[in-house]
Amino acid sequence: MSSNGSAGFRSIPSATGRIARLACARLREQGRDVKAVLSKSGLRFDEITDSTVRLEVQSQIKLLESAAEELRDDLLGFHLARSFDLREIGLVYYVMASSEHLADAFRNAERYSKINTDGARLGFELNETANITIDYVNVDRNSDRHQIEFWLVALMRICRQLTGSRIAARRLKVRHSRAGSPAAFKAFFGTEVEFDADTDEIMLPALAASMPIVGRDPHLNNLLRRYAEEALAHRPGLRGSNHSRVEGVIPQLLPHGRVELSEVARQLGMSSRTLSRKLRDEGVTFAEILDRLRSALAQRYLSDRELPVTQIAWLLGYQEVSSFTHAFKRWTGTTPREFRLSNCVPARGAPIALEARDKADDERRGGN
Repeated sequence: MSSNGSAGFRSIPSATGRIARLACARLREQGRDVKAVLSKSGLRFDEITDSTVRLEVQSQIKLLESAAEELRDDLLGFHLARSFDLREIGLVYYVMASSEHLADAFRNAERYSKINTDGARLGFELNETANITIDYVNVDRNSDRHQIEFWLVALMRICRQLTGSRIAARRLKVRHSRAGSPAAFKAFFGTEVEFDADTDEIMLPALAASMPIVGRDPHLNNLLRRYAEEALAHRPGLRGSNHSRVEGVIPQLLPHGRVELSEVARQLGMSSRTLSRKLRDEGVTFAEILDRLRSALAQRYLSDRELPVTQIAWLLGYQEVSSFTHAFKRWTGTTPREFRLSNCVPARGAPIALEARDKADDERRGGN
C-alpha cells in the first residue's frame, strides 16, 4: 500500500483520537498537568474530553511524544496498547471479530481501516508468511514512535483475541530507531524487533491466515460490512445531498448508541447548526432521517429469519429489546415478532427455535 495516497476525509489527516485520550487518562492517573501537555501539541482540553471529536493525526503524534516525556515512559505507546478494550476500536473491530478466518478479518480491516483514520492504511498479504503492514498517508512517519508501536501491539492483540490463541510473530519490522531492542517487545511479540527497517510490518506464520475466528458470525458480518460500505461511500467530502450523507453516517454509529446530531455533524465536518440548516433546506430534519432509517433497517433485518431480535435491537442502537419493540409498533403497528411471522416466508429448514426465542425476548422484556 502506498504512502502517497489521498488524505481521505480532509486534506489534513485525522483519526478518532482514542490513543491520545488514553494517554491523557494515563497522565491524569499519574497526577500530571494534562492541559500543559496538550498545549505542546496544539490540542485543546475540550477536544480531548469530547470523544466524538476527531483529532489531527500529527497532533496526536506530538501529544504522545510529550506525554511520554512527562511520564518518563519511553514505551508509552506499547504500554497503552497492552490494556485498552479492543472493542473501543469500533465498527472495524466488530467487522473483524465476526469474520470467518483471520485472513478474512484482516482483508476486511484493510478495506475499512480508513473509517477510523485517514492518516494510515492497513495492508494484508498472504505469501510464505501472513503479512500485516501499516503505511502512513500524508503524515510524517519519521516523527512517530508511540502511535505506530501502539497499533502494532493492538494488531497482535487482535490476532490473539480473535483466534483464542497465543500466536507469535515470525518477524517484526519497524521503521524508526531505538537504542537496542526492548525486552518487553520480544516477550510480547515472540520475536526480536528489527528497527530501522524499510516497512512497519508484522509477519505471522502462513497457517495463521486460516485460523478460524472464535466469534465468527456470517450473518452479523454481512450486516456490519454493509454498514462499513455505507460509511465509506458517504465519507465527509463526497458529493451528494446532505440527507444522503447523513444516512451514510448513521448506520456505523447505531450499534454504539451514539447517534446524535452533534456526532453526525462532526463526522461530516460541520457544526450541528449548519447541518440542521442544510437539512431544513432539503425539507427534512435529523430526527426524521434517523427514525425513517431505523424503521427501514429494522424491516430489512427482520426479513432475515436467522437474525434474532436481540441482535437487531443492538444493530439499531437500542439497549433494551422492549425499547426497540415499542418503536417498531409505532412504525408498523405490530411487534417485531408479529411482523416477522406475517411478512417473512420461512426458509426451508429454518430453525423453529428462533421464533420461540424471539417470542421469549418479547415476553421477558415486556415487549408484547
